[in-house]
Amino acid sequence: EQNTDLQEALDLLESAIRKIDKDTRARFKDTFDQINTRVRDMFPRLFGGGEAKLEMTGDDLLTTGISIMARPPGKRISSIQLMSGGEKALTAVALVFAIFELNPAPFCMLDEVDAPLDEANVRRFAALVKHMSERVQFIFITHNKTTMELAENLIGVTMRESGVSRTVAVDVDEAARMAQE
Repeated sequence: EQNTDLQEALDLLESAIRKIDKDTRARFKDTFDQINTRVRDMFPRLFGGGEAKLEMTGDDLLTTGISIMARPPGKRISSIQLMSGGEKALTAVALVFAIFELNPAPFCMLDEVDAPLDEANVRRFAALVKHMSERVQFIFITHNKTTMELAENLIGVTMRESGVSRTVAVDVDEAARMAQE
């Protein structure tokens, strides 16, 4: 009788595990497809053309990895590892923003993501951030003037004496009004 009880419990557990695995695979595949669709849309918006897609590196949805294949305008398709610093940054931003479109968080913090970008790419990046900021608050660490122009508030960090940092807050709208006066 104890053997029968144990076998029934084991069968029940195995059945539950199969159901969880099936549900997990279905949810993963659905989420993967939705993010992939958004990456395919986001990439050309950031690059001014080209294409990108996500690919699974294995057959089992529970253990597979994911790689990003991309073709910036005028270039061959390649993995992100073979791209320049600016191309890697924009491709990663395309993925992050695609995820944010699917499941927005209240804010997104970006640390000098615009540093390796040329001016044309910074402008496209800034336009997309401006569009997305209707739903997500962005916090940037940047040295780029074009990116700073997006901000409603700026907080500068300066070092007047060695080892002592100081912050300076600027309300961009107020600064613009003062500049016009």
